[in-house]
Amino acid sequence: MAQTHKIVTSDKLSATLDHEFDTFPKLLERNVIERPKRTAMREKDFGIWQSWTWEEVSIQVKLIACGLASLGLRRGDPVAIIGDNRPRLYWTIAAVQALGGIPVPMYQDAVADEIKFVLGHALVRFAVVEDQEQIDKLLSVFNDCPNLEFIIYDQPRGMRNYKESHLYYIEDVINEGDEFDKSKPSFFSDEVSKGDSADTAIILYTSGTTGEPKGVVLTHEAIYLTSVNAADQEGINENDECLAYLPMAWAGDHVLSYAQSYAVGFCVSCPESSETLLNDLRELGPTYFFAPPRIYENVLTSVMIRISDSSSIKRKMFDFFMKVARRSGADILDKKQVSVMDRFLYFLGEILVYGPLKNTLGLSLIRNAYTAGEAIGPDIFLFYRSLGINLKQLYGSTEASVFITAQPNGEVKPDTVGVPTPGVEITVSEAGEVMFRSPGVFKEYFKNPEATSETKTHDGWVRTGDAGLVGDDGHLRIIDRAKDVGRLSNGTLFAPKYIENKLKFFSHIKEAVAFGDEREFCAVIVNIDLEAVGNWAEQNGITYSSYQELASLPRIYDLVQENIEQVNDELSKETNLAGAQIKRFLILHKELHADDGELTRTRKVRRSFIAEKYNLLIDSLYGDDNHCKITTELTFEDGRKGLVSADLIIRTITYANKLAAE
Repeated sequence: MAQTHKIVTSDKLSATLDHEFDTFPKLLERNVIERPKRTAMREKDFGIWQSWTWEEVSIQVKLIACGLASLGLRRGDPVAIIGDNRPRLYWTIAAVQALGGIPVPMYQDAVADEIKFVLGHALVRFAVVEDQEQIDKLLSVFNDCPNLEFIIYDQPRGMRNYKESHLYYIEDVINEGDEFDKSKPSFFSDEVSKGDSADTAIILYTSGTTGEPKGVVLTHEAIYLTSVNAADQEGINENDECLAYLPMAWAGDHVLSYAQSYAVGFCVSCPESSETLLNDLRELGPTYFFAPPRIYENVLTSVMIRISDSSSIKRKMFDFFMKVARRSGADILDKKQVSVMDRFLYFLGEILVYGPLKNTLGLSLIRNAYTAGEAIGPDIFLFYRSLGINLKQLYGSTEASVFITAQPNGEVKPDTVGVPTPGVEITVSEAGEVMFRSPGVFKEYFKNPEATSETKTHDGWVRTGDAGLVGDDGHLRIIDRAKDVGRLSNGTLFAPKYIENKLKFFSHIKEAVAFGDEREFCAVIVNIDLEAVGNWAEQNGITYSSYQELASLPRIYDLVQENIEQVNDELSKETNLAGAQIKRFLILHKELHADDGELTRTRKVRRSFIAEKYNLLIDSLYGDDNHCKITTELTFEDGRKGLVSADLIIRTITYANKLAAE
């Protein structure tokens, strides 16, 4: 596939901005005019779904905005928003924007020090949070955040004995807002009318894969145009339904669960909790779904565990019809020619296997499903498409207001991330780095002009940091992070993410970190999937008392080694990567976790941090020893720190040498 370094653009025109409705609070007003009684939002609480129309949402947004104004929120004030997906937190985003403030969502599972950094960096005066857990974190750093004045909470449970003067219950703020609105009836509409498309709509902080998070400043115009362009391309409209469950601080959730909903008028639903997510998904049956690969991998793992626990007849039926699906399902979905016999068998499989399975997963009504954030294993990707689920890959970034490329219907390929979305241009630099120009490009990194100038060129191109290729078909293929692509000491290409994603396809492997740049061979650190491996251990009569004990068992090493050997077999068939087969591996004694700094809040591996933290293990992987003793600090669920020690087994894959020799 030749790489021409040409500029590739969409064959569809970008949307234009309607200046009468050029901010999201104005779009809310438009929805009230066009679809006042249509359901805009739902939330499940105590097992019951509650609904709000666009008219009712507008009233709540106005009262929250007026309540914030009564507390002294000024135009340009950043407002932190922390918690799970809750209607009042989404309404707060609109309320803050209506007053000219700037929402700053933060990851709800971030520890206090991570929150403190963003609070201080963004100069936050107001924080609107979900519950007691978030309040406790804010109170622990309150004295270190001199700008923070007001903390408003949504859930009163557990708050009876909190007497701090800077704490406010949101119901009280809404009541104050009602009185404020009655005394100044034109205030809210006047403030909304002052908004402009060029105003900052939100600051979204990056996950900090390579260092401190950066605040990405996005305007109303950038987010609106990107949201509408993507919706137009996929036919997203007011009849669609989506489930808001991803972190509100993630750009993907903001665009899908807020921006696109306001732009085209579809309904967004909030699950009761993360524990009830799959049940809530089944009840709702959304038509529009967005998830990172890990979600699809977890769902597939749970499916395979249930199948392995079923009767032999059900297992045989599942295996038979899945062969039919893999052979013809994706072609049927893409409306390609399929033999009469396969079409009949697939129809039968839909009745007996695919339909019930999709119904169990809550994916029966899906019209558009996306995955992004990381590469998804091709077999996992094709599994869902073979069931008739229109799963597609997109490529995006916070700096692009999410959408850069997406796979059009009928052009879905497991090894690409699609073509440019309307209004977007992409190219690949001489160094192999993917670059883009877009109507959704970010304004700047907040208070970081150096990083802004490093990322944005003078003529509007944005450096993504990803290495990629554009094929003759116009589709973009992402290889790895540009800075992570290297070579072994013998000159063989080394793409760690590519190898890691192949490993993570297997249900037994949850995370993998590959090393090899400027070294003699590739070695990996593996995290097993406790649920999948634990289920396998139970079926095979293996007892264990903890993750650490399970990860150390020789039979678990055998299981992982089988997976690695399959990956090596695949790598051996790729000319550029045949020499990068995995030679040595170990199974880590603890799960990689964001609280320990090993992963970002979006579950991306912090490679440099891991290389430093586990340098002893990496040195042993490249030595002659077959084990290594290590003591590691870890964070417990209640925030306490502790130490865990282990003597880890290191295995050498002789199979890799054999394949390399052949």
